[in-house]
Amino acid sequence: MARAKSEDSEKPQAAAEKKPQRRVTRRKAVEQHARSAFDALGRRDAQAIGEHYREDCVVDIVPIQVFRGRQAIVDFFLEVFAAVPDLETTVTRVVAGETHAAVEWRMSGNFTGAQFQGIDPTGNPVDLRGIDLLEIENGETVSNTAYYDGAAFARQAGMLPPEGSSADRALKSTFNAVTKVRKLVAERTAGL
Repeated sequence: MARAKSEDSEKPQAAAEKKPQRRVTRRKAVEQHARSAFDALGRRDAQAIGEHYREDCVVDIVPIQVFRGRQAIVDFFLEVFAAVPDLETTVTRVVAGETHAAVEWRMSGNFTGAQFQGIDPTGNPVDLRGIDLLEIENGETVSNTAYYDGAAFARQAGMLPPEGSSADRALKSTFNAVTKVRKLVAERTAGL
């Protein structure tokens, strides 16, 4: 009887030892990859950001342009960090599937450094919200489409007047007048 009791008490231990450990799911791996890339962004480490991308990646930063290849991404972020040396990035939400992740973020800092996309620094604070849609294969980002409000950046940097200001109203009024003239010219030209 004592022997049977000891065998019974060993069975749960043996079963626990043989129980396979849970594998990280694809979805979790995709989420971890996205978070890791944004951690590198938060550290302002362009090289580490690049390490998350496949060599032949395609990244469409909608308000700016399409970048092709890992080095183009590294160069872009080197430019961002030079232009806004105190850039802070906060991830507010990550939603991941088996091959895609959506990362909602907020970036803020002061445009006090170097030029950004040909625009001289104004010293103004910038605070942007956006979302990146990443496609991830085998632990590398193969494509990314990033959306943020380019007009908000232009207003905050000082390229456009503050929304609702008299200068903003004048700019819109002038634009609308030019649009009406172009329309009339096109209608008259088509009628010839």
